[in-house]
Amino acid sequence: MNNTSKQSGNSSLMGWFAAGAIIFAILCGIIIYIFIMGDKSNFENGDIVKGHPKNILGIIHRGGFIVPILVAINITVLLFFIERLITLANASGKGNATSFIRRVRELLAAHRVDEAIAVCDMQKGSLANVVRSGLGRYKLAAADKVLSKDEKVAAIQKELEEATGLELPMLSKNLVIISTCSSIGVLVGLIGTVFGMIRAFAALANTGAPDTAALATGISEALVNTAFGIIASTLAVVIYNYFSNRIDSMTYAMDEASYSIVSDFQAHHE
Repeated sequence: MNNTSKQSGNSSLMGWFAAGAIIFAILCGIIIYIFIMGDKSNFENGDIVKGHPKNILGIIHRGGFIVPILVAINITVLLFFIERLITLANASGKGNATSFIRRVRELLAAHRVDEAIAVCDMQKGSLANVVRSGLGRYKLAAADKVLSKDEKVAAIQKELEEATGLELPMLSKNLVIISTCSSIGVLVGLIGTVFGMIRAFAALANTGAPDTAALATGISEALVNTAFGIIASTLAVVIYNYFSNRIDSMTYAMDEASYSIVSDFQAHHE
């Protein structure tokens, strides 16, 4: 019950973090676009509308209203990268997972369940929480004189499954936001590209000499938005795959530890 309440509290807190992080990223995108990229010093004669960009910030500002959205997407990806990095680092525990599982196996083989539980308390993290839950049920099942062996094994397996089910959602929390950013980054960038090309072709369609300033602005808008969209999506895809691989490794370690606990109980209680 305590673990469930704790998981519920953490989930609520992380939900608030997700909403706050997205709002913060949007505000940062707008502020960066208006006050940093849109600073008069980035344009010739201080003319933001007609002045030629003097540096990269001025060129990016020419991307138009899509730029702050793309900046917000990039900031969102970076914020959730940091958040997931901290969360998974805590979930991994204090020591090496492989060494931890090996130590638990050695203690179980020597019938030192209490010491194995103490090792879990020292290790901490999601893996240790799952193993500790299983060992607690292991200890109760070993002392039980009423249940049959199969019922005891089933009880241990159920405890391990429930503990794993509580931990896994916290590991994959907010990954869907990173995945979404990887998808919409390119799409938003393409929207900006289309608007830029419309502006460029509109400049070419003028009777007489084309409006070179409008043409250059349209092309800049298209290229800047394309670049930002690709950067956002590429960054999000790499980060998503990295964390997915880490979560898969932790899930495998939980399954391996669960199998070891059940196998040890079966072997020692024939």
